[in-house]
Amino acid sequence: MKDNKEVSTEAEAKETKEVEKTEEKSKKTKKASTAKKTKATKYKSAEKKLRDEIEILNQANGELKDKYLRLVAEYDNFRKRTAKEKIELREVTKSSLLVDFLSIVDDVDRAMLHIDEVKDVEATIEGVKLINNKFKDFLKIQGIEEIDAKDKEFDTDMHEAVTKFPVEDEDKKGKVIDVVQKGYKLNDKVVRFSKVVVGE
Repeated sequence: MKDNKEVSTEAEAKETKEVEKTEEKSKKTKKASTAKKTKATKYKSAEKKLRDEIEILNQANGELKDKYLRLVAEYDNFRKRTAKEKIELREVTKSSLLVDFLSIVDDVDRAMLHIDEVKDVEATIEGVKLINNKFKDFLKIQGIEEIDAKDKEFDTDMHEAVTKFPVEDEDKKGKVIDVVQKGYKLNDKVVRFSKVVVGE
């Protein structure tokens, strides 16, 4: 039989072990709780950081959208302004061209006004030649030149064949033998093809 001291010591040892176990459990619980708190703090910190980044990105996105809309509006205004300026330039060019042309029309009108009273045919012919020369000078100033087609090789880039005509001379085959309507170039670009008869 165990004496009281031994029983008491065993009970104390048992109690001490249980206290140690409880303390150890408490420490583990505290550690787990601290780890949870640390994790939660980290998550909250990461979440706050992400929210801040999202806020910054949303703000940057808003600024970019605003810039984009402004650029689209500016481009649209530029396009409209350019189209309007083109129309105005065309009108100014047309009006200055017509003003220069009107002096030739005036000359023709004066000639037509006195054509019934003509007694001096030579003077009339000279007047018509002057008007013709004035008109040709006007065209030259505008950059328009006549296409020289007669006796040239037929060229589809400048000539339009109205018909073909049989020729006996071998040198005239494939060449322009007659010009039905003159052709013109504006700064080396054909604006009207010469209508021609081609020898074959």
